[in-house]
Amino acid sequence: MSLYEAQSYLRSMILLRDEVPTFRQYPFDLPAVSRLDRLDFHPKVTYIVGENGMGKSTLLEAVAVALGFNPEGGTLNFTFSTAATHSELYKYLRPSRGAARPKDGFFFRAESYYNLATEIDILDRENSFAPPIIDSYGGKSLHEMSHGESFFAAFMNRFSGHGLYILDEPEAALSPFRQMAMLSRIHELIGKRSQFIISTHSPILMAYPDSRIYQLTPDGIAETTLEETEHFIIMKEFVNNRERMLRELL
Repeated sequence: MSLYEAQSYLRSMILLRDEVPTFRQYPFDLPAVSRLDRLDFHPKVTYIVGENGMGKSTLLEAVAVALGFNPEGGTLNFTFSTAATHSELYKYLRPSRGAARPKDGFFFRAESYYNLATEIDILDRENSFAPPIIDSYGGKSLHEMSHGESFFAAFMNRFSGHGLYILDEPEAALSPFRQMAMLSRIHELIGKRSQFIISTHSPILMAYPDSRIYQLTPDGIAETTLEETEHFIIMKEFVNNRERMLRELL
């Protein structure tokens, strides 16, 4: 049995190109989609990175929805809909799953996390006789925390291991220190047989050593290394040559 068969919950995602009605309209006209055949996932961590507008969130959303997650995030049990803005891409993706099945799963989406927090409060009010959902997030309403604290509460409390976790820009409200703490939490959960697929702009979060990085560009999707990503190069250049960079920028 291969490493992917033994450890991966999600081995790959295949685009059913022959069934796509047209590659001239969004989201199929995105280079990351129009030139996609198959995306293979690392059994531990797969990163999807690239500039704004390259389709990172669109692709990650489609992967999550194709697996049965709510487009606005949460576990497989969440079915709420604040606004149906997800694309049709998920209909043309076919997942290839590993031999094992995850016991836990979560689609974390920074841009709609407020909606998820609201839904949790509503469900807990409407189901007063059931154990509160918020208990699995630390016991305190996510709306009563700062944005960063509420993000971190999910990572630390809700993610239990043996899970498939799909994270879209989880660093959005996290300080650099919290991003490093999250990297440590990812490692802890991988030790509990978890698999992560992460869209991010953060070189800190991209640094997990046993991983695969895909960079989305105008030419499509290319596998790369941390040191070759634009995010790492630009950050390193700025930190090492701050005064020169500021003179050029200002």
